[in-house]
Amino acid sequence: MKQLLTLVATLALVGTAFAAEIGKPAPDFTGTDIRGRTIKLADFKGRIVVLEASNSDCPFCANHLKTGALQELQKEFIAKGVVWLMVNSVNPRNSSHRTPEQARAEWDQKKLNATAWIDDSSGAIGKLYGLKTTPHMIVIAADGTVAYSGALDDRPAPFGDPRTARNYVREAVTQLLAGQRVLVSQTKPYGCAVHY
Repeated sequence: MKQLLTLVATLALVGTAFAAEIGKPAPDFTGTDIRGRTIKLADFKGRIVVLEASNSDCPFCANHLKTGALQELQKEFIAKGVVWLMVNSVNPRNSSHRTPEQARAEWDQKKLNATAWIDDSSGAIGKLYGLKTTPHMIVIAADGTVAYSGALDDRPAPFGDPRTARNYVREAVTQLLAGQRVLVSQTKPYGCAVHY
C-alpha cells in the first residue's frame, strides 16, 4: 500500500511539473500576499508577469538580494509595466518559512521592489507551476502563455556579482516588451530545492 501511495504521489508531482508548459496558457491561480491582499493571475491579463520562486535563506537567492541585483531587476521591470510576483512556497514547519509579519519586515529590510510577495505555504502555486528550486523563474507573456521557465541566469553560484551573468529573465522580458519571440525559452533552474 505504501508503494502504491508513493507511486500516486510521484505521478501527481510529475503531472504538475508539466502544468506550466512553454507556449501554453499559464495555469491560473489565486493567492494571498503578505499584506493580506488577494492576488489572481487573471487580474494581470494583457501584462507580462514574472513569477519568482523565492526563499531568502537559500544562499543563491540571498546572494542576488545581498548584491542588490534582484531588487534592481524588479525595479527596472516594474517601471516598464511588468508584474513581478515573488512566490514563497516554504512549508510552515520549515525554519525558512516566513509569517506575513516576518515577510513584511524582510521586504522593508531588503528593499524589495516586486509587485507582491505571495505566501504560498500550502505549495499550491509552486506545484501548479512545477517550481523546483529557489530561484526558479517563470515569465508569462502578455497573451497569457508561458514564455520562459528556468534559471534566473547562467551563473549558478551563491557568491559574487550576479550582474556579470547572462540573465535569461532580462532577455525574455526585454524580447517580449519589444514584441519579439523569446529566443531562450527554457533552461535548467539552479539553487535550493523548494521546501514544500
